[in-house]
Amino acid sequence: MPESAEQYEPSLVHQVMRLVQTRIDRRQYTPGARIPSVRAMAESMGVSKSTVVEAYARLAAEGIVHPRLGSGFYVAAPLAPLNLAELSPDTDPTVDPLWVMRQSLRTGEENLRPGCGWLPESWMPHEMMRKALRAAARDGSGSTLFEYGPTQGADTLRGLITRRLLDQGVEASPEHVMITDSCTQAIDLVCRFLLEPGDTVLVDDPCYFNFKALLRAHRAHVVGVPFTSSGPDLSVFASILEAHRPRIYLTNSGLQNPTGASLTAPVAHRLLKLSEPYGLVIVEDDIFGDFEEQASPRLAAFDGLDRVVRVSSFSKTLSASLRCGYIACRPDWIRSLCDLSMVTGMASSPLHAELVASMLMDGSYRRHVERIRTRLARQRQLVKTKLAKLGITLFTEPAGGMFLWCQLPEGCDAAEVARRARAENVVLAPGNAFSVSGAATGFVRFNVAQMEGDKVYSVLRRAIA
Repeated sequence: MPESAEQYEPSLVHQVMRLVQTRIDRRQYTPGARIPSVRAMAESMGVSKSTVVEAYARLAAEGIVHPRLGSGFYVAAPLAPLNLAELSPDTDPTVDPLWVMRQSLRTGEENLRPGCGWLPESWMPHEMMRKALRAAARDGSGSTLFEYGPTQGADTLRGLITRRLLDQGVEASPEHVMITDSCTQAIDLVCRFLLEPGDTVLVDDPCYFNFKALLRAHRAHVVGVPFTSSGPDLSVFASILEAHRPRIYLTNSGLQNPTGASLTAPVAHRLLKLSEPYGLVIVEDDIFGDFEEQASPRLAAFDGLDRVVRVSSFSKTLSASLRCGYIACRPDWIRSLCDLSMVTGMASSPLHAELVASMLMDGSYRRHVERIRTRLARQRQLVKTKLAKLGITLFTEPAGGMFLWCQLPEGCDAAEVARRARAENVVLAPGNAFSVSGAATGFVRFNVAQMEGDKVYSVLRRAIA
């Protein structure tokens, strides 16, 4: 039977229509863009050309696309409002990054949060913060208290951050540094600067679950590389570079979230060598770096802020309410990032920058972080012992920090355990919330600082029984 007379299959027509609509919703096809030809779509989906013709005709009738004689079909419909939940491939809410974040942010004394990513309020530097606030209120200028800050951020804080970078072997000047409102904003600005919808971004598997959600918002194609106790699996890393040509690799070098593992020098050196021919930009999130007892290698130190972008903030060490982070990268990129910051959120807060600078300058920040490191070390040992009694084992022994990446007893599904624990007001972070491949079914990330009472362990015992 000739192709033109071939009967189309209605269910296949709907599949073609759904595919086109999904790509429009994900900004892969934008208004005015040409969608694949009838022949190309038929070949890629394994359907007849008449099926595609019917699907395109229906899309045109609905005003979603419009034909141009002799040219093809073009997107006509306006973009739908962005809905991250609809873009999620996860069907189980307990492994959806947005669910985990919403549950962790719920307040109330009855809620225990061993799945969250921050220190308890009782661990934070109350008197140090009050002292800085009093000083700012007493001595702060009118511009600090009432006006917008400079586009690149406060000079004093940028100078202090530069010295901290130099202590880690990262050669930088204040011109390499831009102050942001948070580490999340820093990553968002870098993604806005470097990515187009549909670009591939490489992340660790597992990785911080908000990386997944944020990249979803940027319509990126996310690919995961298995993360080992010494860094990414380099053989898989090399094959992904060849097959996918990612634009960005987003990672933690020190105390990787969620595993707590740290990059070793040989892996860091080889990783940079492998990525160089592909022009890969590496975004190094160092937000947990101050919790390391001995600093591990940093990609920014090996690279010199050429293809590596360093981002971090003080929300984990000082206060989540103190919104102050930074980007360190090439000065020519800093200028463009400052422009992006201005049009999307104005400049960073000069008041918050002054508070952070005052705590960095008088030595109180260093003493506070040293106390936190000591307290975390004791708590990690205590939690590890208690979890072992429940048959829960560590992926690796972290060199500091608040996280333990743990495997549940054989046969346990972490998502189901999280649901049972949530029914008793305990919020867990199941493994597949962090995993791009969905290969962490039996893992959970525990925050040891949030596990000081006995209730967490009794709930865990019942949940995994």
